[in-house]
Amino acid sequence: MSAPRQVKTWEISASEDSEAETEELRADRSSGDQSEALFPSSATKTRTPSSAPLSPPRPGTSAATPSPARKRRSQEEIEADRQRAKERREARERLRTARAQEKEGRRQEQLRRKEAAERLKTLRPENYIKTLTVCIHPALLQQHGSDLLLDTLAAYEWRLSIESQRLTHSIAWTRDVAQQEDEGEAVLEEEQMLLVLTMADFVDLVVAVNKTLHSDMQEAEAEAGSLLSLLSECLNRDAAKVLTLLVTDSDHRTNTEHFREETLQSKLGMNNLDIEEVRVYLQLYKNISLVFVDGWQDITDHVCAVTKALSKRPLKLLAEREELPFCVDGSWASGVRVERDGSGLVQVWAKQMEQLNRVSPAVASSVASAYSSPQLLLQAYQSLDREDDRKRLLAGLSVKSEGKERRIGPEISARLYRCFTAQNPELVLD
Repeated sequence: MSAPRQVKTWEISASEDSEAETEELRADRSSGDQSEALFPSSATKTRTPSSAPLSPPRPGTSAATPSPARKRRSQEEIEADRQRAKERREARERLRTARAQEKEGRRQEQLRRKEAAERLKTLRPENYIKTLTVCIHPALLQQHGSDLLLDTLAAYEWRLSIESQRLTHSIAWTRDVAQQEDEGEAVLEEEQMLLVLTMADFVDLVVAVNKTLHSDMQEAEAEAGSLLSLLSECLNRDAAKVLTLLVTDSDHRTNTEHFREETLQSKLGMNNLDIEEVRVYLQLYKNISLVFVDGWQDITDHVCAVTKALSKRPLKLLAEREELPFCVDGSWASGVRVERDGSGLVQVWAKQMEQLNRVSPAVASSVASAYSSPQLLLQAYQSLDREDDRKRLLAGLSVKSEGKERRIGPEISARLYRCFTAQNPELVLD
């Protein structure tokens, strides 16, 4: 009875175990499918090693391969590597410094060009005239017609200043000079100065100069009168001053020149030659110019002319200091550079001959090759006795042009002879 029970118990337990295993397999498959759906790559990687068995290691080999032994470097090699690294760093530093210097040089060049352009802009007459101030002595404004000068200056929008000066009835100019930023602007006096004189003042001046010309110089200066002494004192104080005397007639006569001649002849017994002698003395010894004007219109025109000339002067001085455009380095179609050692004079001599009509560069080069200077050509002319031989001296020289060779010929030879030996400046060569 016990045996059958054991069999029955075995069968029941076996079926339960198989069912339990079936449930576990289903659970594993479902969890595997879910994990594969969420992480397909990891699932694949997880299953791949299980499907392919690992191969056993080959006989005679170990599982881990040892790395090759590193070769020890010598001290010389280490020092050489350090030196090469140092040289590379220095080269990079030099390159970095050179680039920085080049960049700074370009910046400085741009700054210099900008400053030069600004400086050139301020020197233009329309800008420079804004720095000028016309200074008029108050005594001039008391004369009839002086308002014409004030109205004209106001119309031009020029700066005007009414102030006392060393010479009464004078007109001077000042200009503003830019200083450092913290110093502001300085005012400098121009050397030009005008002095308006009446005919009576001019007569007194002529008398004083006449005494100076016909008596001892020191005694004459003492007796010259207040006007000439004042002028001399002003000019001695500032030797660069250029003084111009504007002589006008206060009575507004229509013919001032005729009135001047009559006044000088009647009061002083002087003629035009004596007046010219006084003018020459003032110009040479006192640096004083003398101008006769008819009235305030002429005075106004003269003041405007001087003001415009002062505004144009800085740019002209700058142009004169610069190199002339035809003296630059390099070749030019109508000029040759002459060095200090004299090289280039032969080319200049040839260019001089090319200025003559129908004297080609080939002809001039042929003559310059035969006679390398004008002096040698003149000596060759003087060595010949006959005039015809002198005219034909250059006729036989050969000229090579465009692959052809010819002679200069008697016509061009005679023209060159007349050009370099003629004494008449009005001679027509052709």
